[in-house]
Amino acid sequence: MTTISLNEDPQYWKEALEPYRNPSIKKSVWQLINTIVPFIILWWAAYFALSISVWLTFLLAIPAAGFQVRTFIIFHDCGHHSFFKGKRTNDIVGTITGFLTFFPYHHWKYEHSVHHAANGNLNRRGRGDITTLTVEEYLQLPLRKRVLYRLYRNPFVMFGLGPIHLTLIQYRFNRKGASPRERLNTYLTNAVLVGTVALGCWGLGWEQFLLVEGPILYVAGMVGIWLFYVQHQFEDSYFAKAEDWSYVTAALQGSSFYKLPKVLQWMTGNIGFHHIHHLGPKVPNYNLQQIYDQVKYLQDVPTVDLFSSLRSLRFRLWDEDKKKFIGFKDLVGIRSHSAADINMN
Repeated sequence: MTTISLNEDPQYWKEALEPYRNPSIKKSVWQLINTIVPFIILWWAAYFALSISVWLTFLLAIPAAGFQVRTFIIFHDCGHHSFFKGKRTNDIVGTITGFLTFFPYHHWKYEHSVHHAANGNLNRRGRGDITTLTVEEYLQLPLRKRVLYRLYRNPFVMFGLGPIHLTLIQYRFNRKGASPRERLNTYLTNAVLVGTVALGCWGLGWEQFLLVEGPILYVAGMVGIWLFYVQHQFEDSYFAKAEDWSYVTAALQGSSFYKLPKVLQWMTGNIGFHHIHHLGPKVPNYNLQQIYDQVKYLQDVPTVDLFSSLRSLRFRLWDEDKKKFIGFKDLVGIRSHSAADINMN
């Protein structure tokens, strides 16, 4: 087993992970096959199950959604140009898998690159992230904005309405400042989605099509938001002002190792090794387990499992003084302490 001590130099880690960065055409093609083919089979099985019971269709929608999440991981790797060696091949496959996952490839790719470059940087929040306020920022908000923030961070809103907003609204529009290529890709994605939905509703019947596609898309979106949330919103995460921020520390301390059962680890394309992914975004998802097994230091990082990850649902604000996430209930003590300081002064 290789032992690599902590080094704050990103170049050091880039070189340390270099042997794992080369994608395998065989592994990539096989992952496409064992992901998209089962997704298509399950989609049609869910459709034909409508003749038996709509509940059977909803049951089949769950594993189908799992394979859509796995398709998104391929889409995600293409965005990092880590799934294939050639940039053009990554962009083509990324665009096609974007059709399957309802995300415009170049738009999402840009925002995700910003997320990687600024993860945990308090001065560069706001794009490609779960919106997170510090305690001080929250307390300075007017009442209306506090209510809106509380609604946004409410699990029923984030994981209930979030998938609908994310897949049907947010990524249907170009961001401000988007390049012509990015805009064209968004228009193309929207056109393909409209055509696919129209064809499905015409050929299969609008009720039948929506009863199959709707639950799959919704469950996949909910799981996707949860994965992104739990990988950065854990109690002792990492946030720092720009002058104190470190890319390596943000990767290793601000991105969790989400330890999942093997079947869920496979279905989510090893994205649970999120600390390694942030440290080496050019590493294909199928090489992340190997790095974890061979680099001892990368095993000693913030780890959450299915049970402990549920605790993150109570986290709402980043406490800069305590360097940890807190819930809204914890504000009572903070407000009391602040009031006492004011009275003393």
